[in-house]
Amino acid sequence: MASEKTSVEVGFEGGQVIPARLTDGQVKDLRKALKTGDSPHEIETEEGVLLIDLGKVIFVRISSGAKTVGF
Repeated sequence: MASEKTSVEVGFEGGQVIPARLTDGQVKDLRKALKTGDSPHEIETEEGVLLIDLGKVIFVRISSGAKTVGF
């Protein structure tokens, strides 16, 4: 059974936003790296590897996990 993934968006200086689907462990690692400034931070995704310069990150949006249907 595949582990459930969380939708995350990483926003950078200049306006670029990179969406990714991460495991809980990856989200925890990213949050820790943001706090400690451990840069660059590497995340392996289904699409490939993200190597993130944390000094350029403006925001990280982590989905609440709430599923909605409709409008």
